[in-house]
Amino acid sequence: MTPADLAAKRDSLLAHLAAFPGVAVAFSGGVDSTVVAKAAFLALGTRAVAVTADSPSVPRSELAAARELAALIGIRHVVVGTREFDNPDYARNDGTRCYHCKSELYDRVGELLPELGVDVMVSGANLDDRGDYRPGLTAAAEHAVRHPLQEAGFTKADVRALAKAWDLPVWDKPASPCLSSRLVPGLAATPERTGRIEQAEAFLRSLGLADCRVRYHEGDLARVEVPLPDLPRLAADPVRSALAERFRDLGFKFVTLDLEGFRSGNLNQLVSLELKSRFAAPG
Repeated sequence: MTPADLAAKRDSLLAHLAAFPGVAVAFSGGVDSTVVAKAAFLALGTRAVAVTADSPSVPRSELAAARELAALIGIRHVVVGTREFDNPDYARNDGTRCYHCKSELYDRVGELLPELGVDVMVSGANLDDRGDYRPGLTAAAEHAVRHPLQEAGFTKADVRALAKAWDLPVWDKPASPCLSSRLVPGLAATPERTGRIEQAEAFLRSLGLADCRVRYHEGDLARVEVPLPDLPRLAADPVRSALAERFRDLGFKFVTLDLEGFRSGNLNQLVSLELKSRFAAPG
């Protein structure tokens, strides 16, 4: 994309947001929602607010990073406690979990709109999210959530390019879905399990592994995914024995290394075709 093309898309995004009286941005601190928050602040100033969900599915490090990013942007920031784990349909983790999580968030934000002084909710969904398995977008449609990046024609690559042009530190941040996404479908989502995953991934990051996932399977089995070049180090002592000991201390009974390496979102292949059809994003 040329600088002129990026500038045109930037201006289109700002114009879309400026047309609203005020917006609440569903703000996770990922690159997409950060670009929307920055654009909303530029377009609307104090009539824009970033809203971040806080629950046992959100790593403490991600919540802290969201606070720092909001302060960097200058946008008003509100952290909202959500109670998705109280919902049996969420806890069941049958492949619709993200739908119930987003529904809870949008319900909570919707209740707060008058207090926040805005009347529209917006998300960070971009064009690349269309046509994929996205239960959260179904929830967004039911709550009249707008997607300014899609409306302004932004792909994921465009979002990263604009984030870099705006000197946002998350421009190259990998995707960081919630902790519950690490639970194999059918395994109940509980705060205890997400807490175990958070601590396990923190241990991996302490080894210098920025891209990693701990997938939680039946029988308290942890399947560790890291980039392929890092596999030999994890399989050799002293790292292997230290990793196994730490995971046992956390309550895992079995620890495995995935020989196919790190693959974001690979648990979606275990979701039924019926659910994938039901919650496919429009494309």
